[in-house]
Amino acid sequence: MRRGAERREERRDDRGLGNRGSDKNRYQMREKLASIGDDFWIENEHGQKMYKVDGKALRVRDTLKFKDAHGNEMYQIQEKKLHIKDSMEVEDAHGNRVAMVKKAMITPVRDRFTVNIKGGADLEVKGNILDHEYTIGEGRDKVAESSKKWFRVRDTYGVEIEPGQDDLLILAVTVCIDQMA
Repeated sequence: MRRGAERREERRDDRGLGNRGSDKNRYQMREKLASIGDDFWIENEHGQKMYKVDGKALRVRDTLKFKDAHGNEMYQIQEKKLHIKDSMEVEDAHGNRVAMVKKAMITPVRDRFTVNIKGGADLEVKGNILDHEYTIGEGRDKVAESSKKWFRVRDTYGVEIEPGQDDLLILAVTVCIDQMA
């Protein structure tokens, strides 16, 4: 029995989840998280439910509402119809645009997205979007990373966010990318 526990701990360390000294925040996401109309929880690396994503399908535009663990609405995502490029808008609880996620029109090898942050620097998303192996960065600085390597559960991937970032905004951007991919 002891040997099995040691193997589990080794696998956890290999995935990077056992780094107690790390100041990065890690979250567990489900692949194709949000079919519009579905609800799901975003959990932290310890399995605690942190944010609820409430899918609303009864509107002209598909909407996902992000709520904290107490049910307070924080952000919402709305798909933008009638745009040349695929895009999704992230709004705060008052309906003000916080970010616009756009898919690049020409992508030679890999998918690429840009994130226009209101009042902040734009972010670029690069990597293998379909396999959830990508980075979100500001210039050369990495802001967050998405990867399946941290979890062995099927249809699950992790998002690791650098300190000093708006975690929920980065998670909302990740959901947008998942929806648009």
